[in-house]
Amino acid sequence: MSLPFPSFEAEYDVLVIGAGHAGTEAAVAAARRGARTAIVTSALETIGQMSCNPAIGGVAKGTVVREVDALGGIMARATDLAMLQFRMLNRSKGPAVWAPRAQCDRGLYRRAVRTLIEEHRNLETVQGTVARLLLDGNHVVGVETLEGRRFGARTVVVTTGTFLRGRIHIGTTTSLAGGRAGETSATHLAEQLERAGLEVARFKTGTPPRIDGRTVDWTVLDRQESEIDQFDYTWSHFWSTPRRDAAGNTRHPQQMPCLITFLGAEGKQLIEKHIGESAMYGGAIASRGPRYCPSVEDKIVKFPGAERHQLFLEPEGHDTHELYVNGLSTSLPAPVQLAVLHSIPGLERARMTRAGYAIEYDYYPPTQLDSMLQVRALPGLFFAGQINGTTGYEEAAGQGVVAGANAAAVALDVAPLVLGRETSYIGVLVNDLVTRGVDEPYRLFTSRSEFRLTVRQDNALRRLAPIGLTLGLYDEREREIVARRLAAEDEARALADATSIRPEQALPLLTEVDSAPLPHAVRLSELARRQHVSLGDLFRVMGVGADLPDDAVISTELELKYSGYFDRERAQADKLRRMGDFKLDVALPYDQMLSLSLEARQKLSRLQPRTLAQAAGAPGVSPTDVQNLVIEIEKRRRSTPSTRGRIRRKST
Repeated sequence: MSLPFPSFEAEYDVLVIGAGHAGTEAAVAAARRGARTAIVTSALETIGQMSCNPAIGGVAKGTVVREVDALGGIMARATDLAMLQFRMLNRSKGPAVWAPRAQCDRGLYRRAVRTLIEEHRNLETVQGTVARLLLDGNHVVGVETLEGRRFGARTVVVTTGTFLRGRIHIGTTTSLAGGRAGETSATHLAEQLERAGLEVARFKTGTPPRIDGRTVDWTVLDRQESEIDQFDYTWSHFWSTPRRDAAGNTRHPQQMPCLITFLGAEGKQLIEKHIGESAMYGGAIASRGPRYCPSVEDKIVKFPGAERHQLFLEPEGHDTHELYVNGLSTSLPAPVQLAVLHSIPGLERARMTRAGYAIEYDYYPPTQLDSMLQVRALPGLFFAGQINGTTGYEEAAGQGVVAGANAAAVALDVAPLVLGRETSYIGVLVNDLVTRGVDEPYRLFTSRSEFRLTVRQDNALRRLAPIGLTLGLYDEREREIVARRLAAEDEARALADATSIRPEQALPLLTEVDSAPLPHAVRLSELARRQHVSLGDLFRVMGVGADLPDDAVISTELELKYSGYFDRERAQADKLRRMGDFKLDVALPYDQMLSLSLEARQKLSRLQPRTLAQAAGAPGVSPTDVQNLVIEIEKRRRSTPSTRGRIRRKST
């Protein structure tokens, strides 16, 4: 006699598979929206694991982390708790393009993430390996683990990173199943998703060897020190206040230097000699890897004229001497890796603690998703992170926020989170994925955004707080912080507009920066528009604004200095926002709209955009197609009045 069909061990509104950077942010976003949430991972000890380099942020990526932070995420907060070194990149180019980046203690970061997610009462953690989704028709209703545990869920977010049929390669003779070194890959779930009819493809990525810092000759290497003491705020400065000692000085976690060296002629010759033994160049791997984070083999083959390649030795933590050799990602055999290491200045006697490797894994082309990151063919199922063909911790975290917030929206029947390109880098990321797709691992750059001057790391809270407040992403304390911080920026602008400075008061400062003297008194807001003239310095000269946060003053200064550029960008953003307000029925018969080009009809039928802005951003859709699409919809609206609300309805 067979046993009755087993019931669910527990039921949730949102269940997240995977606990990396996408999974943890998805779980927190869902919990903040009020959804009863669970996160399932094969090992609770690896929640928040930094699989590759121990760093957060960088150009464009740092802005994404600020945006995740502004929407209630935990990446920046965890970075604060684990930070080994802080740097602000692009400082020579002016604050408008500054980019924060931090090295982290790998172990502290992982523990910080787990602590932060466990602060949410309606967020539970479950250890287990998900074997399959439970479906009712084509609707997801839960999951079952390899251990036989069954959990019900209104929606499910899959954030499996490189674990779906992951395969690790070291040289051409060593190949083993794994989603990360020492951890097995997931095959059952991958096979089920493929059987469900989803398009699947393969990408590859890699990691460099690690070395014992005690075996490095530090005396011959350049040091890169932390810049944290030059900034009076922490990484998650929206919610945190500077930590100070008894004397009132800013206190930060103990900082550690990075070391700079290079791969020279001897190492290049070794790699060239053994290139056929590399997993990628020896034929063991055929998948594409990230163009902008190439393996060292790629560097040698594609840049043969380069005399040398810079490498950074990055600390892994306070409690270990292990160093990450950034810039030496490889799939060469381990003995060759060691020989290459010994050819590098300062590493002649280095001991390799872990060999580098390449990893191949399944991803699902993201044009199968809607703008909420929900799988069109399986309602209630959401994808975030490397499963969508992206690379990078920050890109994963941004997708996690969107997928988690929207999984909660579907489960609770509340407003979705749909970010436009004009609002954020996260909006650019999601729009690029679902409308353009990927043909190589996707990485964010400032050049991908049309609004990179107005979408900056310093103004993320002002851009996104209205959305966070509308969707209920903040607790009471955070709502008060939002109000105070935005009020500080408003006060700084009002003070700059209301305060005048006389020529003799401004002369010492203007002489110092080689700027022309004033012919008469002017407002601070006018003088701050000059190059090299700091609004903060003007406030100090006039003895005003001493209590204002530095970041509020910097944001105000940027708005003054580049107002002409910002006005043009914001006019373009307003146009795109209006197009975003023009909602499209997901069942529009594009194939019948003969005024559109054939390519536009095919692309729009496949993508099923939710707004005119998304339609306009689709590859192959011309401005003429967009104009004709509006005409087609208006004709249908006039002929079928009952559809007007359906076509025009707005959502958050």
